[in-house]
Amino acid sequence: MHFLTILRVMGLLLTFFSSTLLPPMAVSLYYEDGASLAFAIAFGITLVTGLVLWLPVGKRREVRVRDGFVIVTLFWVLLALFGSLPLALVDKPEMTFTDALFESTSGLTTTGATVLTGLNALPKSVLYYRQQLQWFGGMGIVVLAVAVMPMLGVGGMQLYRAETPGPIKNNKLTPRITETAKALWYIYLGLTVACAVAYWFAGMNLFDAIAHSFSTIAIGGFSTHDLSFGHFDNPAVDSVAVIFMILAGINFALHFHSWRARSIRPYFADAEVQVYVRVLLAVATVSVIVLMITGAYDGWLQTVRHGIFQAVSIATTTGFATTGFHWWPLFLPVLLIVASFIGGCAGSTAGGLKVIRILLLYKQGLREIFRLIHPDALMPIKVGGKPMADEVISAVWGFFALYVVSFNLLALAMTGTGVDLVTAYSSVAACLNNLGPGLGAVSANYAELSAIGKWILCFAMVLGRLELFTLMVLLTPSFWRG
Repeated sequence: MHFLTILRVMGLLLTFFSSTLLPPMAVSLYYEDGASLAFAIAFGITLVTGLVLWLPVGKRREVRVRDGFVIVTLFWVLLALFGSLPLALVDKPEMTFTDALFESTSGLTTTGATVLTGLNALPKSVLYYRQQLQWFGGMGIVVLAVAVMPMLGVGGMQLYRAETPGPIKNNKLTPRITETAKALWYIYLGLTVACAVAYWFAGMNLFDAIAHSFSTIAIGGFSTHDLSFGHFDNPAVDSVAVIFMILAGINFALHFHSWRARSIRPYFADAEVQVYVRVLLAVATVSVIVLMITGAYDGWLQTVRHGIFQAVSIATTTGFATTGFHWWPLFLPVLLIVASFIGGCAGSTAGGLKVIRILLLYKQGLREIFRLIHPDALMPIKVGGKPMADEVISAVWGFFALYVVSFNLLALAMTGTGVDLVTAYSSVAACLNNLGPGLGAVSANYAELSAIGKWILCFAMVLGRLELFTLMVLLTPSFWRG
């Protein structure tokens, strides 16, 4: 373990992150909302800390695998900590350190759980900053840093493997890791610009269009209004959101290959995307049918509009709302929470277990049933016509087991803070899946939870964002040996 190398990289990344505090400072100066000093102080503290960690370490060494896991985990913790500084320093809203850290962690992990109310009255710079946190967290600020780190003498392959979501992390879009990171961000930026323009044409003002494009492509869920998308009450805006939420939930490698081939065929040929679309269609169809039967909305147009929007929003772990889903009749609220466990595709900005893992678990279950009848038969598990290696299947089962255990332990810990079972389990599900809204006391926001409960959920958000293994590997004694 090269601790000096870790400190140096941490300093570089913090120095880079300090630059992200300049845009909200400019927004504050433009709107004269009085928050510019808080952002300036936070910028200075973050920059100085980064330089102090970076400059004294002169010797450059390649980042090893162990170093990469430590850097990624430690950086997300420090990133949330330094990201909370502006929120803790601004006069409005007045936030405790715990609340500021919760909001920062929620933004950077693209969870979208909030402790804030009265968003319409908050400074524009604070509203913009929350959206920007999600945008940088969406694809992974570490991946962005990897694109520029080689210029500073630090390799990035280990960081990329530790940060990129999904069960298969060794596939690169281009031969060089720097070009891979750049390719991912070009696609990410292109989708964000397209989404912002679409929102603007659909009826949003420019500020809201940019802000919501950040959280849509990041699959974050933060909004600049208390009513989220219900504030706009615009079918065209809802339609744009649905389209880009679906796109953001697809593997970004597919977006890259489709763009490079100038064809949409890669989407239709991908087995994971096929299952992803089917899940969204199934959840949306069931939601619309039940809402129509129960007469939850006036007219079938309203029913279809809200049913599709909320189904896509929750199933992709975005967390936007038109009218909310916690009051929906019968089993629908639970159905949507369960759908969030599936989430989006591997390599996307979505949370959850990821569709590819669910697909492999399903196929493995079918194979075990088949073996009961034909114990000597060979039945390889195939995805897209290609057999999957046994080590991949084993890794998926290990991930699933760890996910179930972690979910239940965190939920039990939440019940220890005094909340009811619905609130405990739904809040952990919403944070571990990086979803945002839950049920019970957290259906609107998380302000009423205790400080201990918020710290537990902060851990759940980071755990979900790093997909368990990256963080859990640090807790094993064997990782620190040698």
